Amino acid sequence: MANHGEWQSTSCILCSINCGLKVQTDDGHIVKIRGDKSNPRSRGYTCEKPAGLDHYQNHADRLTSPLRRRKDGSFEAIDWDTAIEEVAGRLAGIRDNYGGEKIMYYGGGGQGNHLGGAYSSATRRALGMRYQSNALAQEKTGEFWVEGQMFGGRPEPDFEHAEVSVFVGKNPWHSHGFERARVVLREIAKDPERSMIVIDPRRTETADLADFFLQVRPGTDAFVLAAMLAVLIQEDRIDREFLVAHAGDGGALFNALASVDVGDYSERAGVEEDLLREASRRIGRAGSVAVVEDLGIEMAPHSTLNSYLEKLLYVLTGNFGRAGTMNLGTHLGKLIGSSKPNQTSPVGGHRIITSLIPCNAIPDEILTEHPDRFRAMLIESGNPVHSLADSPRMREAIDALELVVVIDVAMTETARHADYILPGASQYEKVETTFFGGGFPDHVFQLRQRLFEPLAGTLPEPEIHSRLCRALDAFRDEDLVELREAAAEGLEKFGMVFVQTMGARPELAGIMPVVLYETLGRALGEGLESAALIWGAAQQLAASNGDSVQRAGFEGDGATLGNALFEAILARPEGVVITSDPYEVTLERIQTDDGRIQLLIPELLDELVALTDEAPPSNDAWPFILAAGERRGSTANTIYRDPTWRKKDREGALRISPGDATRLGVATGGRVRVTTKRGSLETTIEVTDTLRDGHVTLPNGMGLEYPDENGKRTVHGTPPNELTSSEDRDWVAGTPWHKHVRARVEAVA
Repeated sequence: MANHGEWQSTSCILCSINCGLKVQTDDGHIVKIRGDKSNPRSRGYTCEKPAGLDHYQNHADRLTSPLRRRKDGSFEAIDWDTAIEEVAGRLAGIRDNYGGEKIMYYGGGGQGNHLGGAYSSATRRALGMRYQSNALAQEKTGEFWVEGQMFGGRPEPDFEHAEVSVFVGKNPWHSHGFERARVVLREIAKDPERSMIVIDPRRTETADLADFFLQVRPGTDAFVLAAMLAVLIQEDRIDREFLVAHAGDGGALFNALASVDVGDYSERAGVEEDLLREASRRIGRAGSVAVVEDLGIEMAPHSTLNSYLEKLLYVLTGNFGRAGTMNLGTHLGKLIGSSKPNQTSPVGGHRIITSLIPCNAIPDEILTEHPDRFRAMLIESGNPVHSLADSPRMREAIDALELVVVIDVAMTETARHADYILPGASQYEKVETTFFGGGFPDHVFQLRQRLFEPLAGTLPEPEIHSRLCRALDAFRDEDLVELREAAAEGLEKFGMVFVQTMGARPELAGIMPVVLYETLGRALGEGLESAALIWGAAQQLAASNGDSVQRAGFEGDGATLGNALFEAILARPEGVVITSDPYEVTLERIQTDDGRIQLLIPELLDELVALTDEAPPSNDAWPFILAAGERRGSTANTIYRDPTWRKKDREGALRISPGDATRLGVATGGRVRVTTKRGSLETTIEVTDTLRDGHVTLPNGMGLEYPDENGKRTVHGTPPNELTSSEDRDWVAGTPWHKHVRARVEAVA
């Protein structure tokens, strides 16, 4: 580690972009923060939120010892040896009595903390665990499923070069989602040759910059997207040459869209027909179009259908595999595993996508007498009691389990329900990274070096999993002697011995991450042990995309190329370009059965056709639609537990339209009661003209319990999932309707 007065490279951990940062530290604190101009991805860009990162590193809820629940419900501190022995024994007992598949894994890392989840695969394999979930399964799995069907991969938008940029249910001004978001948004807005289209029920900061803002009625995004596609079909503004060359049969889809009544669909969605048509035509005549969606349509009615229709906007117009369009990049490692076809959850038969059980289905898989119900959970760097729908039911489910083990940095709402809590080192006290996408045509990867020594009493998650695997008899030191000797001789020798050992010892191959940690990791030196897994990922990338790695400036092939890549990742903590591609490679990376884009997804085509006869919902009993979890400048993800990081809107006001405020007789700063079928809470309000009448929003990141200066614990802000319900979810992916919660709002006297 550098001296505390030096500027050190690291990254933000608050969203999936993980912008590069330069920081100065002093006495265990992050005291100065700025964007890192040497980071090849963010290039010095950062938003205002990382300025509060010391509130994550240092706060009152940090854990400093393993904890065990007493019979009276309180916790007692225990030493690490006792904790590992008892946790391994209790988990093994569940496995031996019921089968390892009755232990569910939840979590695996936050926005920049993925190595722990990767190493957990060894513990899960040692226990025979099969099922997992995390926050992606209440956001992105419907989109993942569509992308798998259509492309066999995940396209990335190139907004920096796009003539037309389309944002659907997304406000990148606050949620980002691509590199240097605010810089790019301003550039688009200032360029008369470029256009921005925003589809959103709220007039966001991004919408204020847009050329076309379609303020859709909440929950009717499918009608807007279908109408836009209908305009493209009916006015013959699609790229037929591209479709003939690269796509499968779309006849049934074209017929369905040709029959859409654009005027009727526009009226249902509350969008002016002429504006919708002009926005569609702008897409149709553009030289390049990039499109991105987000939670606004992924947590609302027709969410998976929305994802399908959004992707058809760029596919039907041929905006794929070129600069300024959508492209398929490379990946270093995997954040989540691959699903087996038609895999479903053991009790409810819920569809499993990218190996993840739908979050909303988790209580269904526990609160039952079914013999295949889950009996235990291992929860790592996740807070499902607070972050998933229907918190009361999630608490009930967690409390019904025979064993709950939590690995986390903080005493979270979920940790308070655990039987054992194992304290992890913070994200700045260990080597860490993220496996989120790294950009196209250049893929940037950053392995963060630790800024601080681990807090006394804590361990990095890879060390925790190594100790658990040892306690579970998954390996012994004598199994690793040859690998350790090879690691001491260098990467070339280690690679040869590693390949031989994994082939000859399948039981060690099953816990490969921990084997790497205990052999190569120990040879890398103190504090770098966790980086060993990246060596394996670098070798995989060199084997699968060697040409791309070489184009990024690395020499050699096979293991030599992988070693060169790994050494560069270690040597450049500010981040390094690990692959570089020409745009045309995108069309070669389509991984469908016939290598062509699939235009037809039969289940979703049926849902599209059924829109015509869909009756508008009655809202007499619930006249408001609550969007639970709006991103604001004053909110971040819940690793910021200390509310004092917020300089304004500390309690997270409910936003409401002027018309609704007048009818309720309330003004900004007043109080209202919000009631849904699941619960009822009081909150302050903010009156804003950015919302339609009947639409109200609560921010994300609120409702955490935190002590004041006297130690009194208080819930700060409204916890939105006390109001959401687990049964309101998408029929394909099970994703919740957090952005479309039926509610009543009443003034509080």
